Amino acid sequence: MEKGPRGRMKRLMLDTAIRLMQQGGSPSVSEVAEAAQVSRATAYRYFPSQAAMIQAAVDDALGPVLDWTTVERDAEKRVADLFGFAYHRMQAFEATHRAALLLALDQWQRRQAGTLGDEPRVVRGNRKGLLKAAVEPLAAEIGRPATDRVTQALSLLFGIEAIIILKDIWGLSAKEAEDVASWAAKALIKTAVEEAGEEPAPEAPREKKDQKKPRKKGAQA
Repeated sequence: MEKGPRGRMKRLMLDTAIRLMQQGGSPSVSEVAEAAQVSRATAYRYFPSQAAMIQAAVDDALGPVLDWTTVERDAEKRVADLFGFAYHRMQAFEATHRAALLLALDQWQRRQAGTLGDEPRVVRGNRKGLLKAAVEPLAAEIGRPATDRVTQALSLLFGIEAIIILKDIWGLSAKEAEDVASWAAKALIKTAVEEAGEEPAPEAPREKKDQKKPRKKGAQA
């Protein structure tokens, strides 16, 4: 974050945007400007579009999650550490992430209809780098293709989409949702390691069938 007057103004805009989103809204730049009691011209100098503002708000809400590191070397423990660390933060700012998902879906619909124009796209890919870092030790154990498949599967359990399914459809509490996602991630990694260990070993070379046996001494041709 920038320092000085510009940094303070941007901080005010972000805090206001997150507050409005946490209240269940998906505010425009003008609405954030009004709530922050600054001019629309000032607001648009910092965030030229709703997409840019919500993108910045989501990155700010994720905060320390984006800087996640761990001392664990085992992939299963690393993933458990990431889920335990990130789920709490994501659920604390759940409404903000829901607003970003709503805007992303709206942009997709308008893009399909050809009405999106040059509006910047809301980018939602932070989980890719985090999950890749968490499972990296698996590559030496099960190979790169299998590790990539595990990473892609884990992305179904990590993020606002998984939280929505577990809480809205299944009616789970925040703690129950985290427990189910963490359990599924652990089971997924165990299965991948077991499958890698069950791959058949290469067969030993067989004796050629047409190999001739040595003739006995004195045998006729």
